[in-house]
Amino acid sequence: MKTDLSHLPHAKQRELGHIVQFLFEEFADAIVMAEGKRKAGRILKIILFGSHARGDWVNEPHTAKGYVSDYDLLVIVNQQELADLDLWHNAEERLIRETQVTKVLRTPANFIVHSLKQVNDALAQGRFFFMDIARDGIALYQSSETELHQPKPQDPMEALEMAQEYFETWFSSAMQRYELGKHAVQREFFKPAAFEFHQAVESLYHCVLLVLTFYTPHRHNIAFLRSLADKLDSRLVGVWPRDDRRSRALFTKLRDAYVKARYSKHYNISAEELEWLASRIEALGGVVRQVCSEKIAELKRTAGVIG
Repeated sequence: MKTDLSHLPHAKQRELGHIVQFLFEEFADAIVMAEGKRKAGRILKIILFGSHARGDWVNEPHTAKGYVSDYDLLVIVNQQELADLDLWHNAEERLIRETQVTKVLRTPANFIVHSLKQVNDALAQGRFFFMDIARDGIALYQSSETELHQPKPQDPMEALEMAQEYFETWFSSAMQRYELGKHAVQREFFKPAAFEFHQAVESLYHCVLLVLTFYTPHRHNIAFLRSLADKLDSRLVGVWPRDDRRSRALFTKLRDAYVKARYSKHYNISAEELEWLASRIEALGGVVRQVCSEKIAELKRTAGVIG
Protein backbone atom coordinates (compact mmCIF):
# COMPACT_ATOMS: atom_id res chain seq x y z
CA MET A 1 0.00 0.00 0.00
CA LYS A 2 1.14 3.54 -0.75
CA THR A 3 2.76 5.55 2.05
CA ASP A 4 3.81 8.74 0.26
CA LEU A 5 2.19 11.98 1.51
CA SER A 6 4.32 14.36 -0.56
CA HIS A 7 1.28 15.59 -2.49
CA LEU A 8 -0.03 17.17 0.73
CA PRO A 9 1.17 20.48 2.17
CA HIS A 10 3.53 20.13 5.13
CA ALA A 11 0.88 21.54 7.47
CA LYS A 12 -1.53 18.75 6.52
CA GLN A 13 1.19 16.13 6.91
CA ARG A 14 1.83 17.41 10.45
CA GLU A 15 -1.88 17.32 11.23
CA LEU A 16 -2.15 13.72 10.08
CA GLY A 17 0.83 12.87 12.30
CA HIS A 18 -1.03 14.41 15.26
CA ILE A 19 -4.18 12.44 14.41
CA VAL A 20 -2.30 9.13 14.32
CA GLN A 21 -0.75 9.99 17.69
CA PHE A 22 -4.16 10.85 19.18
CA LEU A 23 -5.72 7.62 17.94
CA PHE A 24 -2.95 5.51 19.44
CA GLU A 25 -3.13 7.36 22.76
CA GLU A 26 -6.89 7.03 23.07
CA PHE A 27 -6.82 3.38 21.99
CA ALA A 28 -4.19 2.61 24.64
CA ASP A 29 -6.31 4.30 27.30
CA ALA A 30 -9.41 2.40 26.17
CA ILE A 31 -7.84 -1.05 26.56
CA VAL A 32 -5.55 -0.41 29.54
CA MET A 33 -7.89 -2.38 31.81
CA ALA A 34 -8.76 -4.97 29.17
CA GLU A 35 -9.07 -8.63 30.06
CA GLY A 36 -8.85 -11.80 28.03
CA LYS A 37 -8.26 -11.43 24.29
CA ARG A 38 -8.49 -7.66 24.42
CA LYS A 39 -5.15 -7.53 26.21
CA ALA A 40 -3.58 -8.44 22.89
CA GLY A 41 -5.54 -5.77 21.03
CA ARG A 42 -3.55 -3.78 18.50
CA ILE A 43 -3.97 -1.26 15.74
CA LEU A 44 -2.67 -2.91 12.59
CA LYS A 45 -3.08 -0.15 10.07
CA ILE A 46 -4.30 3.44 9.79
CA ILE A 47 -5.20 4.42 6.23
CA LEU A 48 -5.97 7.85 4.84
CA PHE A 49 -8.61 7.60 2.13
CA GLY A 50 -10.92 9.91 0.20
CA SER A 51 -10.08 13.32 -1.24
CA HIS A 52 -6.91 13.92 0.80
CA ALA A 53 -5.51 10.58 -0.35
CA ARG A 54 -6.44 11.26 -3.99
CA GLY A 55 -5.27 14.88 -3.91
CA ASP A 56 -8.60 16.50 -4.83
CA TRP A 57 -9.64 17.88 -1.44
CA VAL A 58 -11.66 21.09 -1.25
CA ASN A 59 -11.06 24.02 1.08
CA GLU A 60 -13.68 26.70 0.37
CA PRO A 61 -14.98 27.92 3.75
CA HIS A 62 -15.73 31.42 2.45
CA THR A 63 -17.73 30.42 -0.63
CA ALA A 64 -21.51 30.10 -0.83
CA LYS A 65 -21.35 26.36 -0.21
CA GLY A 66 -18.76 26.77 2.52
CA TYR A 67 -17.41 23.28 1.91
CA VAL A 68 -14.23 21.95 3.49
CA SER A 69 -13.02 18.38 2.93
CA ASP A 70 -12.46 16.38 6.11
CA TYR A 71 -9.72 13.84 6.65
CA ASP A 72 -11.11 10.30 6.24
CA LEU A 73 -9.34 7.48 8.04
CA LEU A 74 -9.80 3.74 8.25
CA VAL A 75 -8.40 2.15 11.41
CA ILE A 76 -7.81 -1.59 11.10
CA VAL A 77 -7.55 -3.60 14.31
CA ASN A 78 -6.61 -7.20 14.98
CA GLN A 79 -9.86 -8.22 16.71
CA GLN A 80 -13.43 -7.65 15.62
CA GLU A 81 -14.45 -6.75 19.18
CA LEU A 82 -12.08 -3.79 19.05
CA ALA A 83 -14.20 -2.19 16.33
CA ASP A 84 -16.92 -1.54 18.94
CA LEU A 85 -17.90 2.12 18.66
CA ASP A 86 -18.08 2.57 22.44
CA LEU A 87 -14.37 1.78 22.63
CA TRP A 88 -13.61 4.70 20.31
CA HIS A 89 -15.95 7.30 21.80
CA ASN A 90 -13.14 9.18 23.57
CA ALA A 91 -11.06 9.19 20.40
CA GLU A 92 -13.94 10.82 18.50
CA GLU A 93 -14.34 13.39 21.25
CA ARG A 94 -10.60 14.04 21.24
CA LEU A 95 -10.54 14.79 17.52
CA ILE A 96 -13.49 17.16 17.87
CA ARG A 97 -11.80 18.90 20.81
CA GLU A 98 -8.49 19.25 18.99
CA THR A 99 -10.34 20.83 16.06
CA GLN A 100 -12.84 23.10 17.80
CA VAL A 101 -11.18 23.94 21.13
CA THR A 102 -7.39 23.59 21.11
CA LYS A 103 -7.17 24.27 17.35
CA VAL A 104 -4.30 21.79 17.02
CA LEU A 105 -6.18 20.51 13.96
CA ARG A 106 -7.47 22.96 11.38
CA THR A 107 -9.18 20.25 9.33
CA PRO A 108 -11.89 18.01 10.88
CA ALA A 109 -11.14 14.30 10.91
CA ASN A 110 -13.47 11.32 10.77
CA PHE A 111 -12.57 7.69 11.15
CA ILE A 112 -14.13 4.26 10.88
CA VAL A 113 -12.84 1.11 12.56
CA HIS A 114 -12.92 -2.45 11.25
CA SER A 115 -11.01 -5.65 11.88
CA LEU A 116 -8.60 -6.93 9.25
CA LYS A 117 -10.99 -9.82 8.59
CA GLN A 118 -13.90 -7.45 8.01
CA VAL A 119 -11.89 -5.41 5.51
CA ASN A 120 -10.59 -8.45 3.65
CA ASP A 121 -14.09 -9.99 3.55
CA ALA A 122 -15.43 -6.73 2.08
CA LEU A 123 -12.70 -6.78 -0.58
CA ALA A 124 -13.55 -10.39 -1.41
CA GLN A 125 -17.20 -9.36 -1.79
CA GLY A 126 -16.27 -6.57 -4.19
CA ARG A 127 -17.62 -3.72 -2.07
CA PHE A 128 -16.71 -0.53 -3.90
CA PHE A 129 -15.99 1.48 -0.76
CA PHE A 130 -13.18 -0.81 0.37
CA MET A 131 -11.95 -1.40 -3.17
CA ASP A 132 -11.45 2.36 -3.52
CA ILE A 133 -9.53 2.44 -0.24
CA ALA A 134 -7.31 -0.44 -1.34
CA ARG A 135 -6.62 1.37 -4.63
CA ASP A 136 -6.24 4.98 -3.48
CA GLY A 137 -5.55 4.76 0.25
CA ILE A 138 -2.30 5.84 1.88
CA ALA A 139 -1.03 4.01 4.95
CA LEU A 140 -0.18 6.46 7.72
CA TYR A 141 0.80 3.51 9.91
CA GLN A 142 1.06 -0.21 9.24
CA SER A 143 2.52 -3.20 10.95
CA SER A 144 4.34 -5.85 8.97
CA GLU A 145 1.58 -8.47 8.74
CA THR A 146 -1.34 -6.39 7.51
CA GLU A 147 -1.46 -6.90 3.77
CA LEU A 148 -4.92 -6.47 2.35
CA HIS A 149 -6.40 -9.08 0.05
CA GLN A 150 -6.66 -8.41 -3.65
CA PRO A 151 -10.11 -6.96 -4.43
CA LYS A 152 -12.51 -9.27 -6.23
CA PRO A 153 -14.87 -7.40 -8.59
CA GLN A 154 -18.54 -8.15 -8.06
CA ASP A 155 -20.66 -10.01 -10.57
CA PRO A 156 -22.53 -7.23 -12.45
CA MET A 157 -25.96 -8.80 -11.94
CA GLU A 158 -25.33 -9.33 -8.23
CA ALA A 159 -24.20 -5.71 -7.91
CA LEU A 160 -27.37 -4.51 -9.62
CA GLU A 161 -29.62 -6.62 -7.43
CA MET A 162 -27.88 -5.43 -4.27
CA ALA A 163 -28.14 -1.77 -5.27
CA GLN A 164 -31.83 -2.10 -6.11
CA GLU A 165 -32.55 -3.82 -2.81
CA TYR A 166 -30.62 -1.20 -0.86
CA PHE A 167 -32.53 1.61 -2.56
CA GLU A 168 -35.95 0.05 -2.12
CA THR A 169 -35.33 -0.71 1.55
CA TRP A 170 -33.64 2.45 2.73
CA PHE A 171 -35.43 5.05 0.62
CA SER A 172 -38.80 3.65 1.62
CA SER A 173 -37.75 3.66 5.28
CA ALA A 174 -36.59 7.27 5.01
CA MET A 175 -39.87 8.45 3.51
CA GLN A 176 -41.86 6.63 6.18
CA ARG A 177 -39.90 8.34 8.95
CA TYR A 178 -40.33 11.67 7.17
CA GLU A 179 -44.10 11.23 7.01
CA LEU A 180 -44.18 10.26 10.69
CA GLY A 181 -42.23 13.42 11.47
CA LYS A 182 -44.63 15.61 9.50
CA HIS A 183 -47.61 14.03 11.29
CA ALA A 184 -45.93 14.71 14.63
CA VAL A 185 -45.44 18.37 13.65
CA GLN A 186 -49.14 18.66 12.84
CA ARG A 187 -49.96 17.27 16.29
CA GLU A 188 -47.40 19.68 17.81
CA PHE A 189 -45.30 16.79 19.09
CA PHE A 190 -42.15 18.71 18.24
CA LYS A 191 -39.47 16.61 19.95
CA PRO A 192 -40.73 13.30 18.46
CA ALA A 193 -40.92 15.09 15.12
CA ALA A 194 -37.27 16.09 15.38
CA PHE A 195 -36.29 12.50 16.14
CA GLU A 196 -38.25 11.16 13.16
CA PHE A 197 -36.70 13.79 10.90
CA HIS A 198 -33.26 12.71 12.11
CA GLN A 199 -34.10 9.11 11.28
CA ALA A 200 -35.29 10.13 7.81
CA VAL A 201 -32.00 11.93 7.10
CA GLU A 202 -29.94 9.08 8.53
CA SER A 203 -31.78 6.59 6.32
CA LEU A 204 -31.33 8.75 3.22
CA TYR A 205 -27.58 8.92 3.78
CA HIS A 206 -27.37 5.18 4.45
CA CYS A 207 -29.34 4.69 1.22
CA VAL A 208 -27.04 6.70 -1.02
CA LEU A 209 -23.87 5.31 0.59
CA LEU A 210 -25.05 1.72 0.16
CA VAL A 211 -26.23 2.15 -3.43
CA LEU A 212 -23.07 3.95 -4.54
CA THR A 213 -20.44 2.10 -2.50
CA PHE A 214 -22.13 -1.01 -1.01
CA TYR A 215 -21.02 0.18 2.43
CA THR A 216 -22.26 2.44 5.18
CA PRO A 217 -20.84 2.81 8.68
CA HIS A 218 -23.06 1.83 11.59
CA ARG A 219 -23.34 5.40 12.81
CA HIS A 220 -26.23 7.65 13.81
CA ASN A 221 -24.15 10.82 13.49
CA ILE A 222 -25.68 12.46 10.41
CA ALA A 223 -22.83 14.97 10.22
CA PHE A 224 -20.39 12.09 9.72
CA LEU A 225 -22.70 10.34 7.23
CA ARG A 226 -23.13 13.64 5.37
CA SER A 227 -19.36 14.08 5.13
CA LEU A 228 -19.02 10.65 3.48
CA ALA A 229 -21.97 11.13 1.14
CA ASP A 230 -20.97 14.63 0.03
CA LYS A 231 -17.74 13.22 -1.37
CA LEU A 232 -19.65 10.90 -3.68
CA ASP A 233 -21.70 13.48 -5.59
CA SER A 234 -21.43 17.27 -5.51
CA ARG A 235 -25.21 17.61 -5.78
CA LEU A 236 -25.50 16.41 -2.19
CA VAL A 237 -23.28 19.24 -0.93
CA GLY A 238 -25.78 21.96 -1.72
CA VAL A 239 -28.67 20.42 0.22
CA TRP A 240 -27.62 21.86 3.58
CA PRO A 241 -26.61 25.54 3.45
CA ARG A 242 -23.35 26.20 5.25
CA ASP A 243 -22.96 29.91 4.59
CA ASP A 244 -25.01 31.21 7.53
CA ARG A 245 -24.98 30.45 11.23
CA ARG A 246 -28.68 29.69 11.53
CA SER A 247 -28.60 26.96 8.89
CA ARG A 248 -25.56 25.34 10.49
CA ALA A 249 -27.19 25.56 13.92
CA LEU A 250 -30.38 23.88 12.70
CA PHE A 251 -28.44 21.01 11.15
CA THR A 252 -26.62 20.60 14.47
CA LYS A 253 -29.96 20.61 16.29
CA LEU A 254 -31.18 17.87 13.95
CA ARG A 255 -27.99 15.89 14.52
CA ASP A 256 -28.46 16.15 18.28
CA ALA A 257 -32.09 15.04 18.06
CA TYR A 258 -31.08 11.37 17.93
CA VAL A 259 -30.34 11.46 21.65
CA LYS A 260 -31.53 14.78 23.02
CA ALA A 261 -35.02 14.82 21.48
CA ARG A 262 -35.72 11.59 23.33
CA TYR A 263 -33.87 11.98 26.59
CA SER A 264 -33.11 15.64 27.34
CA LYS A 265 -35.68 17.90 28.96
CA HIS A 266 -33.63 20.87 27.74
CA TYR A 267 -34.00 20.04 24.04
CA ASN A 268 -36.36 22.48 22.33
CA ILE A 269 -37.29 22.95 18.70
CA SER A 270 -39.98 25.12 17.16
CA ALA A 271 -42.55 24.51 14.43
CA GLU A 272 -40.74 27.05 12.25
CA GLU A 273 -37.42 25.25 12.67
CA LEU A 274 -39.03 21.91 11.87
CA GLU A 275 -40.63 23.40 8.76
CA TRP A 276 -37.21 24.50 7.53
CA LEU A 277 -35.73 21.07 8.27
CA ALA A 278 -38.63 19.42 6.43
CA SER A 279 -37.84 21.47 3.32
CA ARG A 280 -34.21 20.36 3.46
CA ILE A 281 -35.21 16.71 3.91
CA GLU A 282 -37.44 16.94 0.84
CA ALA A 283 -34.51 18.40 -1.10
CA LEU A 284 -32.18 15.67 0.18
CA GLY A 285 -34.68 12.99 -0.76
CA GLY A 286 -34.93 14.35 -4.28
CA VAL A 287 -31.17 14.38 -4.77
CA VAL A 288 -30.73 10.91 -3.25
CA ARG A 289 -33.43 9.50 -5.53
CA GLN A 290 -31.77 11.05 -8.59
CA VAL A 291 -28.23 9.98 -7.68
CA CYS A 292 -29.31 6.43 -6.82
CA SER A 293 -31.44 6.11 -9.96
CA GLU A 294 -28.47 7.12 -12.09
CA LYS A 295 -26.22 4.59 -10.36
CA ILE A 296 -28.77 1.80 -10.78
CA ALA A 297 -29.14 2.70 -14.48
CA GLU A 298 -25.34 2.48 -14.82
CA LEU A 299 -25.33 -0.93 -13.13
CA LYS A 300 -28.09 -2.09 -15.47
CA ARG A 301 -26.00 -1.12 -18.49
CA THR A 302 -23.00 -2.95 -17.05
CA ALA A 303 -25.12 -6.05 -16.42
CA GLY A 304 -26.68 -5.85 -19.88
CA VAL A 305 -30.17 -5.29 -18.52
CA ILE A 306 -32.51 -3.33 -20.78
CA GLY A 307 -35.10 -1.01 -19.27
